[in-house]
Amino acid sequence: MKKPAGGAGPRALKTRIKKKRGLKNSSRRWLERHLNDPYVHRAKAEGFRSRAAFKLIEIDERHKLLKPGLRVIDLGAAPGGWSQVAARITGSTDENPTIVAIDYLDMDPVPGTVFLRKDFLDSDAPDMLMEALGGAPDLVLSDMAAPTTGHRRTDHIRTMHLCEVAADFAVRVLKPGGHFLAKTFQGGTENELLDMLKKSFASVHHLKPPASRDESVELYLLAKGFKGREARGEEEES
Repeated sequence: MKKPAGGAGPRALKTRIKKKRGLKNSSRRWLERHLNDPYVHRAKAEGFRSRAAFKLIEIDERHKLLKPGLRVIDLGAAPGGWSQVAARITGSTDENPTIVAIDYLDMDPVPGTVFLRKDFLDSDAPDMLMEALGGAPDLVLSDMAAPTTGHRRTDHIRTMHLCEVAADFAVRVLKPGGHFLAKTFQGGTENELLDMLKKSFASVHHLKPPASRDESVELYLLAKGFKGREARGEEEES
């Protein structure tokens, strides 16, 4: 799938929101950007829950993470865009689901996806995910981001913590050869986390897909080719 033409910059704006009493300028600008975002229009046209679906599509087109029959865990799944993409490419069905998604927010059913409405940080969440999936995942996805507090540094630290927890989960459950993809931030990935991933996977990449807005500080951390828990243990001992 190709990047939509036209971009989302100021020159591409067509719909403008009139200044209204009670509507902040920042909110008006966000509405204008959203209404004129080609990815938003394309998501509606192609039946995806959110524009974020195209981030996964673009990453997958380059790195070939999703294949028919793979088992996938989707962390922080709501509203379901990534689960939709994963289910379509893997061929997951309601009769034989190979996608398990989790979020503390509610999510409308996604065909081929088992959804757990639960906080991934709950102590029993990992076991519930594995039981629902019925086997080791080939791919762990995480588009989790912490609810914003308005304090940029605090929000940054909280989302980075979610990335670290997701990575720890991935190295405990992934099938050898599997992959891990998670949201992170520019300049925000801790060295300790990167070192752990480099020991556990064949390669580690930072990605910014075209669907990620230029002004956004988000990046995606992709770790490919899980070496397996035994290999990781040997490296840590050496």
